[in-house]
Formats: sequence, structure tokens, C-alpha cells
Amino acid sequence: MADIRPLTAFPPQDRSGIRYVLTDIDDTLTTHGRLPAAAYAALERLEAAGFRVIPITGRPAGWCDLIARFWPVDAIVGENGALYMRYDRTAKKMRRRFFQNEAERAAARRKLTGLGETILREVPGCALASDQQYRECDLAVDFCEDVPPLPQAAIDKIVALFEAAGATAKVSSIHVNGWFGHWDKLSMTRVLFDEVYGQNLDSVRDQIVFAGDSPNDAPMFGYFPYSVGVANVRPFLDRIAAKPAFVTAGEGGNGFVELADALLAAKKP
Repeated sequence: MADIRPLTAFPPQDRSGIRYVLTDIDDTLTTHGRLPAAAYAALERLEAAGFRVIPITGRPAGWCDLIARFWPVDAIVGENGALYMRYDRTAKKMRRRFFQNEAERAAARRKLTGLGETILREVPGCALASDQQYRECDLAVDFCEDVPPLPQAAIDKIVALFEAAGATAKVSSIHVNGWFGHWDKLSMTRVLFDEVYGQNLDSVRDQIVFAGDSPNDAPMFGYFPYSVGVANVRPFLDRIAAKPAFVTAGEGGNGFVELADALLAAKKP
């Protein structure tokens, strides 16, 4: 972990060039399962200062619709990259973009339903995530959000069952998410930037900061030179292939507020 620097080492001249703030939600914006007022206010302050704020989350399509409409964000990537949504507040229209078409999603859902029954039977103590009914593209298996925390061996078994069925599996701080398809948080972020902002992601990645906290953030940590882990990322570091460049002193929402303050302090007039 010696190569991960504290957020205070993020040079002001580099911070001043940031235009986009991409952030995970669970345990990055939230703290102990709740969204602190200070973290939400940080989103508002960033938006007011001209940053484009884009949550990149494993949470479901139904939540993404609400967040895109009501939060001070420019767009959102959901279900670990299965979709993005962007609400045009002037035209009052929601733009929804999925990696798969409707028929592909329906076929995948049928397979995931059976796989979910297998996982629940084979891994005692896990449960389908409470937000599963709002999902379009993946299956979320809860291992500590609304159930007593499961040991690492149980989490590993959930992952193994997904993979044995030919599904992709990613571990967040609360769920194992599995899906039939070829996407992740980074791949849909590329699509979003191309289709919404008219930008090739490679050409603007030094204008982007990403904040996260868990193994499913690894593609983002590895791709963006200015990636930030909130302090609660530390227990996961031995299971994250690509680690963040910087780490905050505070956990969850407090860490995100630190990042927002650092970006606002360095913003060019």
C-alpha cells in the first residue's frame, strides 16, 4: 500500500484541471448505509461550481431513474455498467441507454432467476438484495447490507457459482453482482462520454477524478490516473487488482467531502 498516496498529495495543478467527478455511491458517498447531508451538499457545491458529477454505481435501474431526476448530478451509470441515464431538465426527458436490447435482457433475467435460486440454496445466510426488484440487467446477492455479514469464504462461493454458470461477477462492499454480458463500470462510462459529451474518454481522462471504495471499482481505479479511494477501501486493497492513486483520511461520505473540498479549493477562477 506504500504506492497509494494520501489525498493531500494530489497536486493542486492537477486538481485544477478536473472537470468531471465520477463517484461510486455505496460506502463512498454514503456512510454506514446512509447519505450524509454533508456528502449531498458536496454534490451540490460541485455542480454549482461547474463540475459534471456522475455517479457510477452497482445500484439498480429504478434507483438510477430517481437519482438522475432528483440529485444534483449530470448523469448516472448503473448496475455496474449495464446502463446509463441522463435527465434533461429543460426538455423534461429521460435518456436511458442499455448495453443489451430488451430481448437480450429478458433472456438474461430468466437465466439469472434460476441461478439466484441455486445461490440461495448453496450459500446459507445470503439473500437477494432488497433492491433486486428494481434491477433490469443483473442479480445482486446481499452478503452484509440487510443480512448478518457473511465470511469471505461465502462471498467467494457466491462469485464461484456465478462464474460456473458463465456469468460475470463483481464484489462491492455489500453485494455480489452477477450478469450475463460483457460490460463493467468503465465500458459504459466510455459509451456515456461518447454519446452524451461527444468525448473520447481517452482524450479527457486527465480531466476526470473517480472516487470509489471496493473491488468492483478496480477498472476505474486502474484506468484513471486521478483515482481516489475513501479510507474504507483499505480492507479491500489485497483483493483489488488496480488500486487507487490516492486515499482520503475519512471514510465514506466524509472522504468524499474531503475530495470535493480539495477540488473546489484548486478550481481555476
